[in-house]
Amino acid sequence: MNTIDIKNNPIGFFDSGVGGLSVLKETLNVLPYENFIYFGDSENAPYGIKSAAEIKRLTFNAVDFLLKYNVKALVVACNTATSVCIEDVRKAYKNIPIIGIEPAVKPAVELHHEGSIIIMATPMALSEGKFMKLLSKFSATSEIHPVPCPELVEFVESGIFSGPDLESYLKEKLEPYKNKKISCIVLGCTHFPFIKDTLSKLVMSDTYIIDGSLGTANHLKHKLIENNLLSLKDSYGWVKVHNSKNNSQIIDLSYKLLGITNDRIYRRDII
Repeated sequence: MNTIDIKNNPIGFFDSGVGGLSVLKETLNVLPYENFIYFGDSENAPYGIKSAAEIKRLTFNAVDFLLKYNVKALVVACNTATSVCIEDVRKAYKNIPIIGIEPAVKPAVELHHEGSIIIMATPMALSEGKFMKLLSKFSATSEIHPVPCPELVEFVESGIFSGPDLESYLKEKLEPYKNKKISCIVLGCTHFPFIKDTLSKLVMSDTYIIDGSLGTANHLKHKLIENNLLSLKDSYGWVKVHNSKNNSQIIDLSYKLLGITNDRIYRRDII
């Protein structure tokens, strides 16, 4: 395969479910001429309550699936999988750039001037060494509170982004910090940006709510340029979504979350 062929190959995205679509949606704006193949493992979601060994097994299964499509780069758009096994994946597949995602702790620290920082993520992501290193790096200068929120993944996987049940759950998670000045909330799971609007109603208007989607998209672009892999096309690319649940409801939800409702911008079914 020559270099031009490789440049026009798709980019693979993987998440434990539909959450990574929040990262892909941001990436469509940053890299509009690229083609993308997304695999969501909703059948096995959430990953955040599984063992590290099981997460690693599922992650490698997903990566192997995407590699069948000759992807030129891979984004592990799952905080839990990134924290558990991103280095293992990179060691196993050294021939393509592999991008992970981690909680946007550094941007949160840079944003806040006073008050505490809450990091909402899955239990596994918060317990792994990768996150603990981040925490130790910044906790000396900032008051940081990790808040495990495993059920939030299930809300999003069910297509629930608002409503009394979700609000009740979020209020319960925020209750211990009601008397603290919260300057920033970090959404440390790619599922969580989809409930950002509901969360914003429950906190003070000056509380920043941030995630790592844009940073990951820009990092991917940098890696493509660095490896001379940017698409040569000057027309919009396509997106193809696969999901381990393999039913029309989850596929339709996926395209809805991406904001793809017709064929004018991104062709859904080219493959």
